[in-house]
Amino acid sequence: MKEIIIHTDGGSRGNPGPAGLGAVVEYGGEKKEYSEFLGNKKTNNEAEYSALILALKKAKILVGKKVAKGSEVKCFADSELMVKQLNHEYKIQNEGIKPLFFEIWNLMLDFKKVEVFHIRREENQQADKLANEAMDKGFNF
Repeated sequence: MKEIIIHTDGGSRGNPGPAGLGAVVEYGGEKKEYSEFLGNKKTNNEAEYSALILALKKAKILVGKKVAKGSEVKCFADSELMVKQLNHEYKIQNEGIKPLFFEIWNLMLDFKKVEVFHIRREENQQADKLANEAMDKGFNF
């Protein structure tokens, strides 16, 4: 069984403000990169959660539904708040985050095992770059 490695980042300029996400999904020697502009009124936390949602969806597509059920996923993000919320170390107090939290938990059921780890921003440069590129594109519209 091959492991799926995910790096995600999300950000907002203004918080809330123009927001974007970046995600890198690696599986079996293949690496896919994703970025998306989320609009002009999203928070940093909404962008962080949205990045992981997109990455889990893309991972399932990349490996196929049948393979996903037997796959272990390691997710890395530089949002300590999101990671601690997903690992049940912090409560979710923001009502707007709760639906995103539940969407991630439902997506996790599509895999054998999903672990979420906090990393420093320096260790998450590609996802950060993709998120910033998405926010830059949003400013051009």
